[in-house]
Amino acid sequence: MIPAALSALLFAFLTAVAATLVILNVARSTGYVDRPGGHKQHDRPVALGGGIVITWTVCLPILAAVAAARFIVGDGPPEWLPDFIKPHVGGIALKAPEAVGIVAGAVVLHVTGLIDDRRPLGPGIKFAVQILVALFVAGALRVRLLEVLPAPFSIALTVLWIVLVINAFNFLDNMDGLSAGVAAIAGTIFALAAMNGGQIFVPCMMLLLVGALLGFLVFNFPPASLYMGDAGSLVVGYFLAVLTILTTFYNPEQQWMPAGVLLPIVVLAVPLYDVASVVWHRLRAGVSILRGDQRHFSHRLVQRGLSPRSAVLTIYLATTATALPAIMLPKADWPTAALIFAQCLCVVLMIAVLEHTAPPGSDKD
Repeated sequence: MIPAALSALLFAFLTAVAATLVILNVARSTGYVDRPGGHKQHDRPVALGGGIVITWTVCLPILAAVAAARFIVGDGPPEWLPDFIKPHVGGIALKAPEAVGIVAGAVVLHVTGLIDDRRPLGPGIKFAVQILVALFVAGALRVRLLEVLPAPFSIALTVLWIVLVINAFNFLDNMDGLSAGVAAIAGTIFALAAMNGGQIFVPCMMLLLVGALLGFLVFNFPPASLYMGDAGSLVVGYFLAVLTILTTFYNPEQQWMPAGVLLPIVVLAVPLYDVASVVWHRLRAGVSILRGDQRHFSHRLVQRGLSPRSAVLTIYLATTATALPAIMLPKADWPTAALIFAQCLCVVLMIAVLEHTAPPGSDKD
C-alpha cells in the first residue's frame, strides 16, 4: 500500500513540475494571463494554466490505471507488474465506471473554469454547474454521504458538501500559494486516514492530487509566477470533497468510532471558516455572497499588519494544527474526540481574534 501511495505522490509531483515549465511558456506566449484590476491584488500580469497542470496530472493517471486494470484483469496480472499493485488490479477494474464518472465531473468543472478564466461567466452559471456536477456524483454515481439516511436526504447532504468544499477552495484562491498549500495539507491528512482504514484506491487518488499541488506550488508559492485560476480551484475542491466521501472514516469491524465521520470537517475547519466569514461580511455589506472581493480572512490578516507570505504561512500552520489531531478521530473515544474538537475550535477562534485585532495605528478595538 505504502509503495503504491508514494509512487503516486512522486509521479504526480515530477509530472506537474515538468508540465508547468511547458505551460508557463505557452501561457506567456499566447497571452493566457491573469491581469491586475478589480479586487485582485497582483500588480502585473501572471500566467494562468496551473489548473490545466493540476487537473490532467490527476485525471490522466486515473484513467490510465482503470483502463489498464480492465484490460489485464481477465488474464490475471502480468509477471512484470510490481507486487504491491497485483493484489489491487481486480478492485481497480471494478471501480472503473465510478472513477471515469468522477473524472468526467472534474473535466466539466475544469472546462467551466477555463472559460471563466478567459471570459468571466458570472457566479450564477458557475454555481449552477457545480450543483449539476454534484447531483451527477450523488445521483448517477451513487457516491453519497451517510447512506443510512433516506436517499433524498443523503443526496442533498452530498450535494451541499461538494458545492461547499468547491467554493471553499475557490474562495481560498485569493493569495499566492494559499489554496494549493492548504489543499495539499488537507489532502495529505485524508490520504493517511484512508490508508489507516486499509484503502488503496482512494489514498492513491488523493496523493496524485497532493503531488500535483506540490509540483504546482513550486511556481505558485509567493511571489507566484503561475496561477491555477478557476480551472484549477474548482477541480481541487471537487476532488477533495468527492474523495472524502469515498473514504471510510467509521467502521465498527475495525473498532473505528462514529466520531470519525467528522474528520473532514475538522481537517477543513480553516477553509470552511473562511467561507462562513466571507459570506457573513458580504451579507453585512449588502453585496452578493458570490461576488469576488478582498473580504477573505487572508486579506484581513494582511490589513492587520502581516505580509502576504506571512498570512499564507499562518493559514498553513492553522490548517495543520486542526488537521493533524483529526487523524485520531476514527479511533478516539468520545472524551478524546471532544478534546480534538475543542482544539479545532480554539484554532478557529484564534484566527478570528487575529483578524479582528485593530490594525497598526488604529484607535479602534
